[in-house]
Amino acid sequence: MNSIDCTLNKELDAIINSSSDGLFVCDSQGIVIRMNPASEKIHQVKARKIIGRNIRDLVENGFIDRSAALEASISKKKISLLQCKYNKKLMSIATPVLDDDGEILRIVVSERDITEIDRLQRELEEKDALNNRFRHKILEMQSIEIEARRVIAKSPPMILALEQAIKVSKVESSVLILGESGVGKGMIADLIYNHSKRKNFPLIKINCGAIPESLIEAELFGHEKGAFTGALENGKPGYLELADNGILFLDEIAELPLSSQVKLLKILEDGKVARLGSSQERKVNVRIIAATHRDLEGMIKDRLFRHDLYYRLNVVPIYIPSVRERRECIIPLLRHYIEYFGKINGINKRISGKALDILESYSYPGNVRELMNICERLVVMTDSELIDPSDLPSQINTIENQEISELSTDWINGKTLAEVIEFAEKHCLINATRKFTNQYKIARYLNVNQSTIARKLKKYSLN
Repeated sequence: MNSIDCTLNKELDAIINSSSDGLFVCDSQGIVIRMNPASEKIHQVKARKIIGRNIRDLVENGFIDRSAALEASISKKKISLLQCKYNKKLMSIATPVLDDDGEILRIVVSERDITEIDRLQRELEEKDALNNRFRHKILEMQSIEIEARRVIAKSPPMILALEQAIKVSKVESSVLILGESGVGKGMIADLIYNHSKRKNFPLIKINCGAIPESLIEAELFGHEKGAFTGALENGKPGYLELADNGILFLDEIAELPLSSQVKLLKILEDGKVARLGSSQERKVNVRIIAATHRDLEGMIKDRLFRHDLYYRLNVVPIYIPSVRERRECIIPLLRHYIEYFGKINGINKRISGKALDILESYSYPGNVRELMNICERLVVMTDSELIDPSDLPSQINTIENQEISELSTDWINGKTLAEVIEFAEKHCLINATRKFTNQYKIARYLNVNQSTIARKLKKYSLN
């Protein structure tokens, strides 16, 4: 053997022996002629005890349960199979080396311990299954919730808000929904979601003010096993992971702690999230919709909210008017929710015109949420089929009575009967015109003809 051949053999030996995969070689008769250190480690045996033995004998003696080399020697084709040994899973690939006549010269077998890979794969599958279960449950819940809610817009400010929501739903921009508590910011998020290309993926809703500060990051970003006291044994995906390819609605975003604001900003910038207790980052594709009733710009001045996060969220602001600002919507909303709560409770209810007029004039400090609660209470708590003013909640009737009592305290002294009647009539009409812009509604409220109202309004210069 010349020096060149010696050098090549040394290089070949070095390559075979340094391989992290197990390698052994059989001759044409199935006798093992080579075995590298990695294969020794896999089988927990020295090469000298295997070299020179036939692969058939090794199978029969239980050294291995199946032999890729043996099957390759019969088929003369490349064979891949799984083997089990010492509670380990081995992937064996046997490659036959053929001469010019198609006869086997050698069979080269590579082996790899895939036990750890298999375990990691199972963990990933379990986590995917967990994520899918969470997602499925969320999709079920949100479909039920969305069906139960309806956006009603009769006033120009509300129509504008809906037009903006539908327009922005077609793009991927971040949205900041502004408005008082109870105006229906969540319903606008639903509207954007339902008209977006992400509607077949989850819409995850979080009220940032309802989650304790100590848990908000674990809920948003998820956690691994043992990340903190009380962490789930198998870890848990965060809402950002569950919303992958969908939309994350962060209600009451102003309540998000500053430390969480920093992490949220990072995710908005690079789209990567790391669970608590893990350094591994996961890529997520999430659209953010945020909402608040607070003055974020004032909070920025007070160093309570990050200005860079504010500008990231406030790409498209949408203002939702209060019920006070959308008077034209009140009666349609009342009728809708009376009908809705009657249907789900199996109760048939009607509401009188006078009760509608009183409810229309109410200020609704709790906005649509309060209006819905009032409707539900009227449906389930009134005895008769017709809801009339006597059935209305005390806070509404108290306001009506308060206006009468205020009128009755300072206008009688020193006046003639004609002046008293005229004074009372004028103030009655003033109060009615504050509540109703339509003469027919005023007439129905005061139980007189419309022509009488028209004449009286003209008399007191109130038209």
